[in-house]
Amino acid sequence: MRTLSTRSRSVALAAASAFTLALAGCTAAAPMPTPTPTPVATIAPSGDGVLRIGTLFPTTGATAFIGAAQVAGVNAAVREINAAGGVLGAPVEVVNRDSGDATTETLEASFAALVERGVDVVIGPSSSVLAERLLPAAIEAGIPLISPAATYPGVGPDARGYFARTIPAYAHQGVALGTLLPEKGAKTVALVVGADDVSSSITEPLETTLADNGAELAVAAVVRNASGVSPAVSEVTKAKPDVVVLATPDNGDVTKALITALTQAGYRGAKLWLTSQNLADYSQALPAGTLDGVNGILEGLRPDDALAAKLKVEDPGLGSFRYGAEAYDATVIAALAAIVAGDDGGPSIASRLIGATRDGIRCTSFGECADVLTTEPDIAYEGVVGPLRLDDAGDPTSGVYTTFVYGAGNTYSANGSVTG
Repeated sequence: MRTLSTRSRSVALAAASAFTLALAGCTAAAPMPTPTPTPVATIAPSGDGVLRIGTLFPTTGATAFIGAAQVAGVNAAVREINAAGGVLGAPVEVVNRDSGDATTETLEASFAALVERGVDVVIGPSSSVLAERLLPAAIEAGIPLISPAATYPGVGPDARGYFARTIPAYAHQGVALGTLLPEKGAKTVALVVGADDVSSSITEPLETTLADNGAELAVAAVVRNASGVSPAVSEVTKAKPDVVVLATPDNGDVTKALITALTQAGYRGAKLWLTSQNLADYSQALPAGTLDGVNGILEGLRPDDALAAKLKVEDPGLGSFRYGAEAYDATVIAALAAIVAGDDGGPSIASRLIGATRDGIRCTSFGECADVLTTEPDIAYEGVVGPLRLDDAGDPTSGVYTTFVYGAGNTYSANGSVTG
């Protein structure tokens, strides 16, 4: 990738090396005293007085169907931010660019264009693979990334504040299910995972959270290929769990074989749960009725009518709202971080992103948080997706999930939500 002319390497690296990772814990519950934030290193101001937000969402390629809602989420948030007076007395500007997918170099070309436009922060990319690919260049340019949709665990652990996300990592589904399943009466749970790192990351949090809620992970079977289906199902049936969680990496042949074998073994309907990587339309792939009553879980908030209406204002033809709420909150957090820092420059925003979600007075909208910041130094934003409480790696420690149920036609529909 060519040299990024508008941000000097020396400034970015100096800012990155100065950034302090240690931040305070979660906000104390009212009416406890206001928490005292852990001090952060002073970052030299580098902004020009106008917060420019770039977006990198897929408008072409295999995942283009999720791009429009995220663009609408950013634009809706910016509309409200500017209506409330903007950031540091100036309207926020938005520059949208296509991230493409992992098969192209659209991402790099679009990021270079955003740097040329002088953006201070980027909302996106939506893909974990693309986020990992872009992060070194973003750190070099001094531009933090906030992803509303990248869910792979371990993205940006050493990003020094230059990566955060408003969607929980895949492993956090273990926390959500470990809370939800005992509430539904499950005392013993079996887990079937793929051999990949993403799928298997759910195991430990599920086991721990089940135990915390008086339940047990009876077995965790790993399936590497089709030959492992029968042994895994045998492990499950021997354990006689109340519920089976299927956490395979896709909806391909191995997953379809597992679903078939598990339902034939009696784990059908409410006794079977699918997770976000294998939740899919199986209407053409499995016999009718196979998944009738089976449950599923997916990261992300299903917007209520009020938020959906805001997104529709930005894009009247919007057909899916997925990740729109997360993109909205990512934008608000970036704006609030600039206000807390007193500077719209990327390094300053990076130094305050995490703290803006956990270190001060709780507030639930940009306007309310901006008002708090006129008299208080720190806020803990709790937006449309709730209290994210980002950890030191920029990962949410709390997340909202939508739950689904399958009908006789092997298609699914939303039926609730759970916070993990």
